[in-house]
Amino acid sequence: MEKTISLISPLLPPLEEFIPYLEQIWQSRHLTNNGPFLRELEIALADYLGVEFLSLFNNGTTALITALKGCGVKGEVITTPYSFVATANSLMWNGLTPVFVDIEKHSFNLDPQKIESAITPQTTAILPVHCYGHPCNVEQIQRVADRHDLRVIYDAAHAFGVNDAGGSVLRHGDMSVLSFHATKVFNTFEGGAIICADAVTKRQIDELRNFGFVDEVTVNSCGINGKMSEINAAFGLLQLRHIDVALQKRKNIDRLFRELLCSVEGIKVAAAASNHSYFPILVEAQFPLSRDALYHVLKKNDILARRYFFPLINDLAAYRTLSSHDRHPLPVATEAANQVICLPMHANLEPRDIARIVAVIRGCASVSTFSPSLPTGAY
Repeated sequence: MEKTISLISPLLPPLEEFIPYLEQIWQSRHLTNNGPFLRELEIALADYLGVEFLSLFNNGTTALITALKGCGVKGEVITTPYSFVATANSLMWNGLTPVFVDIEKHSFNLDPQKIESAITPQTTAILPVHCYGHPCNVEQIQRVADRHDLRVIYDAAHAFGVNDAGGSVLRHGDMSVLSFHATKVFNTFEGGAIICADAVTKRQIDELRNFGFVDEVTVNSCGINGKMSEINAAFGLLQLRHIDVALQKRKNIDRLFRELLCSVEGIKVAAAASNHSYFPILVEAQFPLSRDALYHVLKKNDILARRYFFPLINDLAAYRTLSSHDRHPLPVATEAANQVICLPMHANLEPRDIARIVAVIRGCASVSTFSPSLPTGAY
């Protein structure tokens, strides 16, 4: 029986490397709340990512909720329907109204050309997503925001280690929010972070993640319990030692997938993001099966692909009753939601796994002569 090929499988360092961290935590008795490993990881990540002010959180969703709170966002927020539901949920938890705007065909990101027509007197912010790790058109988005005095908070859950011509993509907007969930390129089991512009903002965010405490007896704001534990921070420090190896493996895996899929008619491979966080393909009309049919064939063969992102957030039951529902047409996002499958992409994939996935897809395309070889190479 063939093994199940999971969508994402974290690259776990050897257990013996983690034991010394656990021993230090046990000896110090400092389990959480701004412990030494958390402070060390904040500094190490800021240095690795090329940013100055970074605050760690227990997960990315809490970080998003806190970033919106910290920016004082009210009313309506323009965002993408093509994302994980946590993007919009963070708005709802702050009592904000998501206004969904269509995406760009090539990048799957919020289309800057569609933002302006969605702005109303109630609009106070834009919440774009660097989808699959592709940087948004940050310059155009910022120009729109500046013209209308809007805040910009980036959901950068997919964008760990992604740079543009000027440096880290995380430096854009008022804040950027990372996820360190176990499915991400870099993970701390569960975790997240907010990238801030200055020390004053970081201090405010650090207070908000700890219930709003300024000191032992002073609470000036209604914060949340967003603290990362020392065990999560320790695992992050260990993961950071191996991240460059993991990124190189992902790059090699991406290249092999592209080589094997390039001649399959009706399968379009999306452009690669620099961190190779996902591997989306589009199932086009000339492919013999629909996207959903291919998804189920892969699943039947123990290949756990995902339809990221389907349904669109605005089509979920929790969002259909919004006053902003269907306010703006979403043809590009709708097409993407009906065509995209994200194939398994993680540093643990072996060449035989990749060949097996491609063999199933080619089989669906009725290419009977395909006999998957098992390419060699270090991953």
